[in-house]
Amino acid sequence: MGEILALVEARLLTALGEPDARAAVTFLGTDRIEVLRFVDGDVVRYATLGMSAQPMADPTAALVDPVKGPRAELVLSVRAGLADTDKVLRPLAVLAASPQVEGVIVAPGASLEVGEPLWPGAPFSSVLVAEPGGLVEDLEMDAPMEPVRFLPLLPMTHNEAAWKRVRGAQELQERWLSFGTDLRDPLRGSVALD
Repeated sequence: MGEILALVEARLLTALGEPDARAAVTFLGTDRIEVLRFVDGDVVRYATLGMSAQPMADPTAALVDPVKGPRAELVLSVRAGLADTDKVLRPLAVLAASPQVEGVIVAPGASLEVGEPLWPGAPFSSVLVAEPGGLVEDLEMDAPMEPVRFLPLLPMTHNEAAWKRVRGAQELQERWLSFGTDLRDPLRGSVALD
């Protein structure tokens, strides 16, 4: 486990530079989850470290394979200085612990809900899991382990989350694109929905 996390952290540092802050959260019965903060000009990125230590497993499986299964970490990017986004550390750690706690497999297209604003005053309490491979490349692991994927998180308003449940992730992402929605704006309102 420690070796995997060392490789994951090295990949994050290669892609994002040195973190300027880190915090750790441990939930009862789970492994420790760290959240690293990286500042890149006017953008702040938060990346989890610890979610990939164990493979995600189907909660209905009779036996859980300790080696095989998808592995991931979460990455959230927001504009700096517009909101107190550092308070997102705990909600991010909760999301990263959800595979261990709830048996959830986090994959692109999924919605993740924290039940409270991501940070004080945030119009978002949920995120859409986007496709990996853009900002941080997948980390290949020795077989039979699957690669560690770095999944971007896109904050959703309540209306967007409800619309996504009906129409799907692809349509919501197309809607954001067609309206030029700045998904890094920590104070943005909901995109126009019909």
